Amino acid sequence: MAIEAVKEYFSKYGLAQRVQEFDVSSATVELAAQALGCEPGRIAKTLSFLVDGQAILIVAAGDVRIDNAKYKAQFGKKAKMLSPEEAETLVGHAVGGVCPFAVKEGVAVYLDQSLKRFDTVFPACGSSNSAIELTIPELETYSGFAAWVDVCKDRQA
Repeated sequence: MAIEAVKEYFSKYGLAQRVQEFDVSSATVELAAQALGCEPGRIAKTLSFLVDGQAILIVAAGDVRIDNAKYKAQFGKKAKMLSPEEAETLVGHAVGGVCPFAVKEGVAVYLDQSLKRFDTVFPACGSSNSAIELTIPELETYSGFAAWVDVCKDRQA
């Protein structure tokens, strides 16, 4: 199971005990925010896309959406999200638990600027009922990110 792979990944850094598992689903931003008792923006949602035949992940604040024009300017292609089957096959995590940890070889991870307004965020940990609280520097370190990007629409006030 993907959550076991993520826990094993974090155990290398002494962080496995920080992985939280819930009795309720955290598969959507709203459900995760309820499970954690935090604002939706602090949920670090991980979106999976296909670029030139390769899976990429974009981790963004839970209260923003992809801006198609910014995405195309960044990646040179129209945004094409992976299907649930493709996400599990190409990334190694099922939709609802996709995260930037313990992913398959060759999957590039990008962090969206929308995350920078928070001290800590909560990405999933490979299952639809898990999360870990990380500082932004910790997210940078443990996600093995390729770059910061600006591919989301500004939040609606």
